[in-house]
Amino acid sequence: MTPTAARLVFAAAAYLIGAFPTGYLAVRIRTRRDIRALGSGATGATNVLRVSGWKNAVPVAAIDIFKGAIPAWLAMRLFGDPAFAALAAFLAVLGHCFPVYIGFRGGKGVAAAAGAMAALAPFAALACLGIFIAAVAAFRYVSLGSILAAIAFPGFAFLFRPERPTAAWSLPIVLLILLRHAGNIGRLRAGTEPKFGTRTRVTR
Repeated sequence: MTPTAARLVFAAAAYLIGAFPTGYLAVRIRTRRDIRALGSGATGATNVLRVSGWKNAVPVAAIDIFKGAIPAWLAMRLFGDPAFAALAAFLAVLGHCFPVYIGFRGGKGVAAAAGAMAALAPFAALACLGIFIAAVAAFRYVSLGSILAAIAFPGFAFLFRPERPTAAWSLPIVLLILLRHAGNIGRLRAGTEPKFGTRTRVTR
């Protein structure tokens, strides 16, 4: 296999790994219902928590984090190219948001992005985790914590890894996270966004 073909195969695999519908399967197996018709309609851990509780949400979050981390980490180890690793990370997050297995209706990419960012720039990701925790603790909005952490990542990536342009390569992931949270941003502005721990059936 040529180097170009190897990269194309790996890129496709990164998307397919990210597309594994963890939250959808967890709720479907447990309740026989489609999580996309419940809560916010997303398949991520936050909505799983909202509609199915902690026992389902925790493993979903863990698996989704690894879905983002593994392609980025492997890409760096196998190809030694930070730009390609960032592309693999983006494709994994894209797969989580638009999974081919369930009609391209998935999650909002936060957990997968967190894993990908941890693989690309662990110290920057740790700083963003601090922002996420502080925001959720202060305001009780998971969406707000996710948005602020995503926006902060490029700056922290540049601060901790200035020798590698990880900050620039992370911008497509950040933009995807913001686009997927457009509805949340609207609800935050309107004061109708569900707070952390609230069990509700808000629709997109």
